[in-house]
Amino acid sequence: MRVVIIGAGPAGLYLSYLLKRRRPTTDIRVFEQNPANATFGFGVVFSDRALEFLRGDDPQTYDAITPAMESWSDVTLDLEGRVVRIDGVGFSAIGRLELLRLLQARARAAGIRVEYERVIQSLDELGHADLFVGADGVNSLVRRTYETDLGASVTFLTNRFAWYGTAKRFETLTQTFRRNEHGAFNVHHYRYSPIMSTFIVETDDATWRQAGFESMDAEATRSYLENVFADVLEGHRLVSNKSVWRCFPQVRNQRWSAGNAVLLGDALHTAHFSIGSGTRLAMEDAIALADAIGTHPADAREAAQAYEAGRRPILDKLTTAADASANWYENFAAYMKLTPMEFAMSYITRSGRVDVERLRRVSPRFVEAYEASSTKS
Repeated sequence: MRVVIIGAGPAGLYLSYLLKRRRPTTDIRVFEQNPANATFGFGVVFSDRALEFLRGDDPQTYDAITPAMESWSDVTLDLEGRVVRIDGVGFSAIGRLELLRLLQARARAAGIRVEYERVIQSLDELGHADLFVGADGVNSLVRRTYETDLGASVTFLTNRFAWYGTAKRFETLTQTFRRNEHGAFNVHHYRYSPIMSTFIVETDDATWRQAGFESMDAEATRSYLENVFADVLEGHRLVSNKSVWRCFPQVRNQRWSAGNAVLLGDALHTAHFSIGSGTRLAMEDAIALADAIGTHPADAREAAQAYEAGRRPILDKLTTAADASANWYENFAAYMKLTPMEFAMSYITRSGRVDVERLRRVSPRFVEAYEASSTKS
């Protein structure tokens, strides 16, 4: 089988590695428009057991990634200086570039050669393939090529967010909420290395316009946000890396394949960054597609259909939860009127996948404090 993979992010790299490892005779070509060491953003976060799917089938990759990760066991909410800690909600994080380098090394070890800085305008440039794999992100060429057949859509949320980093170290994943004369702001921040943290600032459209960001240059924007979160940063600066304001794109497809083309990762679906699952979902997509190809090695189209049939029910549940979380953030300013404990409960149950009884098992100290506060009120 000849497989052409467009995109060398986590989804494309991991798929190429899996296919070559399982069937060394597979002809695999991987194309990436960016240089090998180019990545945007800073760190990526995983839930505490998010890489467990690697441990059994691929312990070498698991062992390569996990030592480079920062981990913690609680989540902290800071509502205008009033802090609530939610125990038992663990996460891990790693730098985006570090993760890419580790996956690049795994792919090279399996015999994969990625063609970097190759901008593809049309799939016709790539010649014959039994299967074209779109692992090329939100702006996927493969998805756009088969847009009608796939039933593809991209809709944008209304909140604005900008992805920064900072040398300030944070001990847990923290959600900080602040108000000023222009409106409400939220920042998602967590360390991804011993010396660096991700710092994602989010605000609603009304606040964004009231603050004048539309006409503000990059340096003025950074200075403004450093002032909003001065007590959080404690003198540290924000670090930029393509840190522009964006609206989150919700990518969806009615069908996952068309002809001899199939999608995975952000080209297929996006999950709001508030649930920390995008990279995990992309890598799990790669595993599912590799498994389907292994089951149907002589028929790429049948493999693509089997991939969707097996993976879609799981993914639909996760993207539904991500959409619910995104909707909570779209309205976070309204929730800021709650008491800190009510706010924390609203936050932790926002995806619809967690209720009080489950929390009682995993976050007993938080539930005890929440119920005590409810009794007093």
